[in-house]
Amino acid sequence: MGDLLGVAVLGAGHMGADHIRRLGHVVSGARVAAVADPDVDRAKEAVAGLSGVSVHADPSAALDAPGVQAALIASPGPAHEEALLACFARGLPVLCEKPMVPDSSGALRVVEAEARLGRRLAQIGFMRRYDAGYRRLKALLDGGGLGRPLMLHCTHRNVSSPGHFTSAMLINSSVSHEIDAARWLLGQELTAVRVLRPRSSAGAPEGLIDPQFVLFETERGALVDVEVFVNCGFGYQVRCEAVGEAGSARIGDEHTMVVTTGGRAAQEVAQDYLVRFADAYDREVQAWVDATRRGRVTGPGVWDGYAVSVVAEAGVRSLETGRRVAVDLAPRPDAG
Repeated sequence: MGDLLGVAVLGAGHMGADHIRRLGHVVSGARVAAVADPDVDRAKEAVAGLSGVSVHADPSAALDAPGVQAALIASPGPAHEEALLACFARGLPVLCEKPMVPDSSGALRVVEAEARLGRRLAQIGFMRRYDAGYRRLKALLDGGGLGRPLMLHCTHRNVSSPGHFTSAMLINSSVSHEIDAARWLLGQELTAVRVLRPRSSAGAPEGLIDPQFVLFETERGALVDVEVFVNCGFGYQVRCEAVGEAGSARIGDEHTMVVTTGGRAAQEVAQDYLVRFADAYDREVQAWVDATRRGRVTGPGVWDGYAVSVVAEAGVRSLETGRRVAVDLAPRPDAG
């Protein structure tokens, strides 16, 4: 047990509980050493069956608990800046779920704080970079198999949205994944965004602008469009098609099972992201654990988290104004 990486998990909600399960039963080389959540009973329920785990209401107490060597942040986004800075102050390697920090000014403070350390400590949880389909598409694009990339066509659909979901959250929560994936796949920053508002679906809650159509421009002239529809009613679907000068490639059409019975064939459609991207989350956390045990930090970093926050804020302004909005990134520090 002493050879295992002791991880403090901050947040025991839907995502945090899944990561606790993953660290406890799926990935190798790590154990849950401490958990923090304001709802202590929920935290205790999440760690049921795991031994040697201390449970706390205060995140700082979890970070300071015996055996903690690293942290995984899965608390709500507004709490991330304080938690990341607390990890930096303790020299703890940290995997932080997206959004790194919801507002760009706070995200920039995190970038600058890590730069002052002179070394990386944080990996940001953009798990699509670990999905098998996305990795194949990235390799194809990097290898020039499609020629110069011209467009990415993306689809992001959910069965339904949580009760607290707002129109802005379609951009800064849902489309934030496409923002990072587009930057990573193309190796380019996004420079402008425009959000179009079709007539809202009858299935959307009152006042929610759903679906939305988002158009991004990149620094080298490619275009990225995203259909985001978070109350489609039938399943969780994520697709991406890259179109280049020499060809195209699409991912996301695969299904988990085809059932044939009673003269009919039916395909399963995943109902949420924890099902659709289960393998990606497993690979992400395993890669983080392996790198941390070697004293390294890999994967998307704080600059990626900051860039996504800036682009998402521009998208929300476009949603509100109906206008094209330019993306204004701060100068990138030498470290981070």
